[in-house]
Amino acid sequence: MAIKINEKIMGYEVIKEEPLRAESNVVHMHEKLERPEMLVGSTYKIKTPLTEHALYVTINDIVLNPDTPHEKRRPFEIFINSKNMDHFQWVVALTRVISAVFRKGGDVTFLVEELHSVFDPRGGYFKKGKYTPSLVAELGDVIERHLKLIGLIPVEQPDAIRQQIIAEKLAELKKRAGVPETIAGEASVFPSDALLCVKCSTKAVIMMDGCMTCLNCGDSKCG
Repeated sequence: MAIKINEKIMGYEVIKEEPLRAESNVVHMHEKLERPEMLVGSTYKIKTPLTEHALYVTINDIVLNPDTPHEKRRPFEIFINSKNMDHFQWVVALTRVISAVFRKGGDVTFLVEELHSVFDPRGGYFKKGKYTPSLVAELGDVIERHLKLIGLIPVEQPDAIRQQIIAEKLAELKKRAGVPETIAGEASVFPSDALLCVKCSTKAVIMMDGCMTCLNCGDSKCG
């Protein structure tokens, strides 16, 4: 609605909208947060060709603001157990450092990239068609999988059209190789001469319709 001003303007000021105040009772992750008596945990098994015994990685989460619209699940601590005592010192040190980062709060997803960048001087290994540069990098895979599970890392998937194309190509490859339909989509059905994908580190890149396409994540490059 327009307002007509008949008198001389002596001054003015801009009225700003007050920012929405955060609710004072919302609990956020910080290092002084006390550990509750019970935490929600998930355990992952790591078995590599470099070690005789498997490693069991347990990540415990704390549930903040339960039964409220602000309910969140955040990692609180990590433990690694194994019969192999060769790596005991660095395993204990690593779990304590990672647990401290978890309790600090904020964005902890950077840990995944940092662990993925660790290379074993003796060389990495392939596991289910995926190249893993070191045992520490595989620990990064476990943390990444867990952060995706609780929603801290978004799950990236090819669009519906690309998924359909990949499924059709996988079905065609399985039919040629005589692979049963019950194991559709496993890494074992990828061609033996497939190349390593720089995006998902899986040996699943083939030439498809004139483009180098990964049958695992859908990454494609032409030319």
